[in-house]
Amino acid sequence: MRIGNFIHAKLFKISHILPYPNFFNQCDKLSHKLTKAELSEKQNQMLKEIVNYSYDEIMYYHDLFNSLKLAPKDIQKTSDLEKLPILTKEDVKKSWKDFRPKNLNKIPFTQNSTGGTTGTPFVYRISKEDRFLSLALLYRGWKKAGYKYADRMVFLAGASLDISSRSSLTKFVHEKVRNIKKLSSFEMNDFNLRKYVDIINYFKPLFIRGYPSAIYYFSHWIKDNNIKIHSPKAVFVTSEKLYPRIRDGISETFKCDVYDAYGLNDGGLSAFECSLHKGLHLDTERSYAEVVNDTGEGTMEKEGRIIATNLVNTAMPLIRYDTGDIGVMTTTLCECGDSHPILKEITGRSVDILITPEGTAVHGWFFQHTFWRYHKGIKEYQVVQNTTCDIDIFIVKDEQFESSIIEDIRSTARNISPRWILNFKYVEQIPRTNSGKFKFIINNIK
Repeated sequence: MRIGNFIHAKLFKISHILPYPNFFNQCDKLSHKLTKAELSEKQNQMLKEIVNYSYDEIMYYHDLFNSLKLAPKDIQKTSDLEKLPILTKEDVKKSWKDFRPKNLNKIPFTQNSTGGTTGTPFVYRISKEDRFLSLALLYRGWKKAGYKYADRMVFLAGASLDISSRSSLTKFVHEKVRNIKKLSSFEMNDFNLRKYVDIINYFKPLFIRGYPSAIYYFSHWIKDNNIKIHSPKAVFVTSEKLYPRIRDGISETFKCDVYDAYGLNDGGLSAFECSLHKGLHLDTERSYAEVVNDTGEGTMEKEGRIIATNLVNTAMPLIRYDTGDIGVMTTTLCECGDSHPILKEITGRSVDILITPEGTAVHGWFFQHTFWRYHKGIKEYQVVQNTTCDIDIFIVKDEQFESSIIEDIRSTARNISPRWILNFKYVEQIPRTNSGKFKFIINNIK
């Protein structure tokens, strides 16, 4: 039984105000258009505040500044960040205790972990303020495609978009109050895909959101089976590189525009396409983004490493943090009139679809979700499928590694396919490509 639009709008609003009363006021502030100079001035002010806070509250930065003979007053604007070294995941892991703020007991926060799109599991803290700001920015990004609060939406994704990670009751309540439906990309067999079609055709979502490769697989299945599918206003994709053929394939099947996005909670970065599709508008209200070359120097119009400085997350500020992603920034502003800087391209974020012996397509981020849960003692990992039955998992261990997690990983995989054989191989390092890129999920049978 459907709930009326008025009630959905009320439930949607209440679900955000209860945990964060100031949420929609924050959204309203973000809707005000600022000039490039105003955005830059605001970032510089936020940078000074987070640098002062980090020096006073966090031992790692206090010691770092002293060792470099720097004071917080030496970092007055974003260009001054070049005075500081780039921070890696390994740096954070080695000095984990020193990243704990002295006032952490006064900060509402949650502890998250990434499965590592670079194959490196990573644990971090995110403050409540930062988490809700990221949600407000997400809604603002969706509005570029015409989204309104409480619009019906279907998700086809995995744990990074909060699919399959909650109890059935919690999932049901969450779907009702947010006016969404969650479909798992970890179990895409014929039976489930037909259910997905029925759900979409009945629910008639205004938007569909998920991983590009999962939605592309679904759209091909729809086309191959000559099935009629509801056409939404737009499809939102995230978490992977959106290739032109994937964009075109999704757009052709669903008969709508496809909007790309980029999000990285540990670094505080987010970026969204507008209707002109000439790059992703980088949000400046939460973080500062750089792209640097191999020597660590800032570069424009050329491929380089994406470096993030979170300006809000007091639970664990990461300054000049190497995200592990590769991208291209441009100095050219978008013709749409938005003054936010443009992330022209994101490369090196490709994830393969895996196949079970039973014929089920499983999005590769199933294993990323698995490594979210069982990351302790694992520096890097890579999953390689050579046959429908055989999967090699390469692991670089550290001193905290416990062999008991291997059976936990096997058990989780058996829930997807009891016929999958996982072959664990311990290595000293996992090779990169000649260009330095890394794929943590590889399907060699396609």
